[in-house]
Amino acid sequence: MRCLYVVTHPEATHHVERVVGGWHDSELTPAGARAAESIADALRERIPDGAEVELYTSDLKRTHQTAVVVGERLGVEPILDHRLREKSYGEAEGRPQEWLDDRFVPPPAVGERLDHDEGVPGAETKGSCARRVYSAMEEILASDCAHQIVVTHGLAMSFVITSWIAMPLESLAYVSFRAPAGSITELREDDYFHNRQVVRLGDTGHLVT
Repeated sequence: MRCLYVVTHPEATHHVERVVGGWHDSELTPAGARAAESIADALRERIPDGAEVELYTSDLKRTHQTAVVVGERLGVEPILDHRLREKSYGEAEGRPQEWLDDRFVPPPAVGERLDHDEGVPGAETKGSCARRVYSAMEEILASDCAHQIVVTHGLAMSFVITSWIAMPLESLAYVSFRAPAGSITELREDDYFHNRQVVRLGDTGHLVT
């Protein structure tokens, strides 16, 4: 059985400051750091002792900090990959969320959605974000390691999942998997049919309330 665990980083400073994340390099809050410990504990329980583990992470501080805690618990060094970053919001990053809300142009219900211009200079489209995450996942999934962990962000997580189930890029226009900060999504591939499953989506049962 092959398992891929997708972690969304826990609470970061941009959450509590109510500023736009994206590539804004925010850090974990004290609550986020505690949640990272809980994530590491949960993964330690799910992955057998002595099993080979690969750990990949976005290179932004909040994800890297999370991955370091996980890696220390599992005895593995995180591999940083900028392609696992959140979607860039260009000039909006680090600004108050209201600044983005006032300028954001939502995609149409029908028509061009993947490469829709959201009205913010320098921002990535959904399609450009998806393409770089797919590029990273192509390399990650080429490995035969039975236990892999990817630490990423809320929107980017959707594309990690769709790459896992081999959804074509051109089919992503309406895709959105939602998961809370600090969640673990568990993906499995069986050894016989090689079918890929989404076993748990956005699980937060490990977080202390």
